[in-house]
Amino acid sequence: MSLKKILVVDDSKVDLANIEKIVSEAGYTVITANDGAEAIEKAKAETPDLILLDVVMQPMDGYQACRELRNTDSTKNIPVVFVTGKGQKADRMWAKMQGGEGFIQKPFTSQEIIEQINNFS
Repeated sequence: MSLKKILVVDDSKVDLANIEKIVSEAGYTVITANDGAEAIEKAKAETPDLILLDVVMQPMDGYQACRELRNTDSTKNIPVVFVTGKGQKADRMWAKMQGGEGFIQKPFTSQEIIEQINNFS
């Protein structure tokens, strides 16, 4: 699979801007969303090749959004990588149970973001 378009979702303007910069400088087209509901709308409309998804957001968190994406025919096969400050073993297991295929703990490095993207290239 050749990745071209990546959806980045975070309610933190700083984290969103940082990830967007890392991903775009790596040569990918970036789409952004500020919460889980917007992520679902954008995923359906834009069909990205990968989603980098924050967990703690309002009104819909990343886990809820991932479950919804997995239950929608047009988005169920898009890989989701969680990017979150939640880093306990239980958080990683829960992320996988929700359908996440990758996990990056904040604070992240550019290298961690690119390594996760490369896992799906």
